Amino acid sequence: MKVPHNNVSPSFSDLLLTWYRQNKRDLPWRKTRDAYRILVSEIMLQQTQVQTVIPYYHRFLKEFPNFSMLAAASMGRVLKLWEGLGYYSRARNLHMLAKTVVRRHRGTLPSDYVQLLALPGIGRYTAGAVLSIAYDLDFPVVDGNVMRVFCRYFGITEDISKLAVQKQLWDLAHRHLPSGKAGDYNQALMELGATICTPRSPACLLCCLAPTCAAYAQGRQNEWPVKRKKGIVPHKQIGAGVIWHGEKILISQRPVDGLLGGLWEFPGGKLEPGETLPKCVAREIREELGIKVKVGKKMLAVDHAYSHFTITLHVYECHYVSGKPQKLGVMDWRWIKPQELRRYAFPAANQPIIAQLLDQSHIVQADPSLS
Repeated sequence: MKVPHNNVSPSFSDLLLTWYRQNKRDLPWRKTRDAYRILVSEIMLQQTQVQTVIPYYHRFLKEFPNFSMLAAASMGRVLKLWEGLGYYSRARNLHMLAKTVVRRHRGTLPSDYVQLLALPGIGRYTAGAVLSIAYDLDFPVVDGNVMRVFCRYFGITEDISKLAVQKQLWDLAHRHLPSGKAGDYNQALMELGATICTPRSPACLLCCLAPTCAAYAQGRQNEWPVKRKKGIVPHKQIGAGVIWHGEKILISQRPVDGLLGGLWEFPGGKLEPGETLPKCVAREIREELGIKVKVGKKMLAVDHAYSHFTITLHVYECHYVSGKPQKLGVMDWRWIKPQELRRYAFPAANQPIIAQLLDQSHIVQADPSLS
């Protein structure tokens, strides 16, 4: 492994800490040292923009102010509060974590690194963030922002997806951690990456590290960090049915251990080769729920992107014909009135369907607290 050519200034951490004190954003999780609140913020911030997280953070903590209340809640309610934030495994893991903390640690998040890593959804980064920010312990963090700052500053030109490069970045994080100031230092690194050393068009002229930054010296800010090129993103055609039976429609709950686990949806699935969309909808409903439906007119098509693939969701109006719904490929199912749709947590791709159903029926949501 190539050793970074850039010699660290003795004032590297001091420069960052001074800049952070003067320029840090006023964010709600920076006004507390409560480990639960810091953990919630860190999990919500994974792969999600700060401004998106803030309202979710406030709503979540208002309903679940501690581990005990979160542990006592139903998974459905937790997912409903998380609805729209994406990456729902975070919510499921946080819910399981709360139950574990209540059961094993009497409702207090442990300050031991090994015990933290044993909890659902906590990895090396989250453990380091909680231990340094909430407990003032000297643990480093390396996230996307920190990787970018380190690669540019130290002139790391190899693919950051390589294990050897990952180890190098963590070693750098350990090496330059100022004792007793890890919480602010870690946040300073992440803040610099989020606001100054951004992925594209970084504001180098405003950066406190620019005078000794390798990327700035060589004019290669937009080339580093080096990332492996992504392959072709697959696209899937999905058929789904809004199944009517009198005044009610059928919704199903996705298996908890799969993609979007625990969320409710309008049943359906992937189009098979040589299959028409209406036949796909009828087949998927039969395979998942064991009922026969008559597939009617197409309601709408929704394009949606996930992290590793994209879909077009083709939605058809269906009418129940026969059979008793069964849990063949779903975790649960319900016959509900359209007015009740907002009580359940649905994936983002299903939201245009709900909006159209409520608009067509001229339905006014009865209880705004359920949204």
